[in-house]
Amino acid sequence: MTDAAILAERVREGELRLHELDDHADADVAATARRLVVESQADTSLATVGEYGFPADRAESNIENMLGTVQVPLGVAGPVTVDGGAASGETYLPLATTEGALLASVNRGCSTLSAAGGASARVLKSGMTRAPVFRVADVVEAEALVSWVRDNRGELVDAAESTTSHGELLDVTPYVVGNSVYLRFRYDTKDAMGMNMATIATEAACDVVEGETGADLVALSGNLCTDKKPAAINAVEGRGRSVTADVTIPREVVEERLHTTPEDISELNTRKNLVGSAKAGSLGFNAHVANVVAAMFLATGQDEAQVVEGANAITTAEVREGGSGSADSAASGGDLYLSVSLASLEVGTVGGGTKLPTQSEALDVLGIRGGGDPPGSNADALAEYIAVGALAGELSLLSALASRHLSSAHADLGR
Repeated sequence: MTDAAILAERVREGELRLHELDDHADADVAATARRLVVESQADTSLATVGEYGFPADRAESNIENMLGTVQVPLGVAGPVTVDGGAASGETYLPLATTEGALLASVNRGCSTLSAAGGASARVLKSGMTRAPVFRVADVVEAEALVSWVRDNRGELVDAAESTTSHGELLDVTPYVVGNSVYLRFRYDTKDAMGMNMATIATEAACDVVEGETGADLVALSGNLCTDKKPAAINAVEGRGRSVTADVTIPREVVEERLHTTPEDISELNTRKNLVGSAKAGSLGFNAHVANVVAAMFLATGQDEAQVVEGANAITTAEVREGGSGSADSAASGGDLYLSVSLASLEVGTVGGGTKLPTQSEALDVLGIRGGGDPPGSNADALAEYIAVGALAGELSLLSALASRHLSSAHADLGR
């Protein structure tokens, strides 16, 4: 029997648990043993799951009880020209997805953006948040805690920043509900997405709050952060990176490449993305930003659950009379201005899934693997690239709807 088979038998006999296998063999042998156990239990084969292209120990910090990998097809859209605060030039955008026609749609959008001279993108606000909740006796003690936080910010900064060589505490905003006080800490986490960094730093600051006031910490996260859940506070205040991408597309480019008009796209965006979303009570006023966010998150090793916040975006469109197009274009009507604003895009280029070999290669495609110079610039660039990808996706889908080509495009691609 192989080492893996012997270990699998010991698990089946109850001598070992799945999570204990790593203490008895290297990561690849342990993964093989788990596959054998699961194959026997489920009466199935995991041969394809067991075919992966990197040593299993490279994923030790990313997953427990590893038995293989799930492979998602990876493609690229572009190249697309980007004028960003941190990202610039012509690049391909890596996207991992199982949704047919998505890459083709984003690719068409990228081609149109480049034909218009490229898209602009800027990170307008940055900061990862963690919001613990404290219990106090009454509103009088709540007001006293709020005052203490305001007067002793330096102590909180010292405590929080003592836990990290990279993070910087930017501000602490209090919220009071009866005898519950929420303190929303916001950090500059540089090139890391920073959730773990913010959590550890906030715990140290909470120790100071409890030691110096009468408040009792109930939970390190009081859901006012807000992580991995739809939340209006993220739409208004932002979380991670707040980033906007926009473009002005000459009328003739819209007509020739997208087979519609700036007026039709603008009206469609208002009635669908703005009015329709408002009627639905949506927090996202866009067509399908989540598609690009999810695909680029998977490709580059981001926390896929944070697509919830990443898709919190607003798409705007308007006709610009006498715009940047030719004289003939101006005479027949204006150009199309289109923007996408993502309020809470939580991304990083160090830590987490970015360390996995395939995800590292996708970051290399963008030229932003690891820490940036200055710190934070690589994560800013990633946010800008995702925003431009989302802009391309919005442009393509809105155009397909305006020209009534959506269903025929899917039919042509056999989806």
